[in-house]
Amino acid sequence: MTTTGFNHLYVETHNWGKAVAFWKRLGYELEFDTGHNSGMLRNAAGGATVFVAEQSIEDPLATELYLGADADYEAPDGVEVVIPFHDTHWGTKVMVIQDPDGHRFRIEAPREAPTG
Repeated sequence: MTTTGFNHLYVETHNWGKAVAFWKRLGYELEFDTGHNSGMLRNAAGGATVFVAEQSIEDPLATELYLGADADYEAPDGVEVVIPFHDTHWGTKVMVIQDPDGHRFRIEAPREAPTG
């Protein structure tokens, strides 16, 4: 069972406006704004989306790469699962894996397989 490729990049910022302007200069358009200094940007050429979220100036910033997967995805033997799948508040489930060098990545999948 394999992943489906890069889903999106999650980027935290201390300045929502400047971060969105940066991504727009790179060809991304704001797909939606959550109304609380976060939102999704998409490039017209396709590919992975970028989700930008403003954090307090006191908080350190994170960047996370999300890989896509089908609802029935299971990590293959030899892949270290740091955090098993858990439901998110945005309607998916996420697992955290770690490569041999200690880099962590998130795998995101639908909560349930499509019916039909």
